This record gives sequence, structure tokens and C-alpha cells, in this order.
Amino acid sequence: MGFSEVLLIGVALSMDACAIAMTNGMSEPKMPLRRTLLIALFFGFFQFLMPLIGYFVTDLIANAFLDVFEKISAWISFALLAFLGGKMIADCVKCHIAKKKGEEECECNAKSLTLTALLLQAVATSIDALAIGVSLNMEAKFGGGLLLGAFGSTALIGCTTFALSVAAVYIGKAVGNKLADKAELLGGIVLLAIGLKILIESFL
Repeated sequence: MGFSEVLLIGVALSMDACAIAMTNGMSEPKMPLRRTLLIALFFGFFQFLMPLIGYFVTDLIANAFLDVFEKISAWISFALLAFLGGKMIADCVKCHIAKKKGEEECECNAKSLTLTALLLQAVATSIDALAIGVSLNMEAKFGGGLLLGAFGSTALIGCTTFALSVAAVYIGKAVGNKLADKAELLGGIVLLAIGLKILIESFL
């Protein structure tokens, strides 16, 4: 497996992370560069780490267990994203209700992403990449081999996710400026949709 093949895998794996990075940008249009890079670093690191773990534990995972693992990981991802998305929606609805009652200003889109929420997002969007690590191991042993090796291949996947996530945050910030206080509500819906997508794909 050469550079281009691993790069394409990295792009494919990064799509869910990019979608969530975009919602983070939408929810915080004035996000500073440091926070943008932190988000991308979290997503990129876990997209690097999970396949690497999968690669080295392949020999401990029986093939018969692999399908079960993929379904379990999908449920975990769905639960994490549903929790985060539901919380975003609930917070924004409460904010709008309070605004209508004149209790406080609605500033849903001004909330900063917490490190805990970012960690959950990164884990939820990368846990299925453990299976990619298994595939890389099989390719190294029984296929054409890995041109970049295990570390190089997973590092390329992580770097690809990092770069695309930075771009996604900026796209989200541009959209968030136009959505005003509806950004967090839409972001919560996107998180729920991605969670459902991951879950549905596990049954196909």
C-alpha cells in the first residue's frame, strides 16, 4: 500500500471529524487560531492513534470478533455524539426560551467548546479507525506491504485529518457568522445526524 492509497484512506476517515469541526466553527464564529489548531490537533491525533492501536492489537483480535467490535464501536460513537448533540440542542432551546421571557440574552453561538466535549468528539469520530489498523496489519503481512510502515501510514492519516479539520473549522466560522444564534442548534442536529450515520453504516 503506497502513499496515495493511505492518503485516500486518511481523507475518507477524516470526513466525520471534518463535519464536526465545521459545527464547532459554526458555534463559535470568533474562535481564535489557537483553539482552531487545538480542535484539529485532537481530531488528527486520535485518527493517528486509533489505527496504530488497531495495527498492533490485530493479533489479539480474532476475525470472528471483528464484526462484533465494529458494531460495538458504532454504538459507542452514536451514544457520544447523541449526548453532545442533544446537549447543544437543549442548551440552545433553553436559551431561546429564556430570551423570550426576557430573562437573559441568547448567546448560544458564543459558547466555547470544552476540552471534555472536544475529547468525546475526537474519540467518537475515530474509534472506528481501529478497524483500519487491522486492515493495515493484514496488508503489511499478507498483501503488498506498507510503503510508509505502520507509524508512517497512521501519521499520514492523522496529518490529513489535521489539515482538513483546520479548513473545516474556518468554513464553519464563515457559515456561523451568517446563522447568528441558530448555529449551535444546527450544530447539535449535525452531531446527531453523524451519529446516526455511523450507526446505520455498521448494519450495512
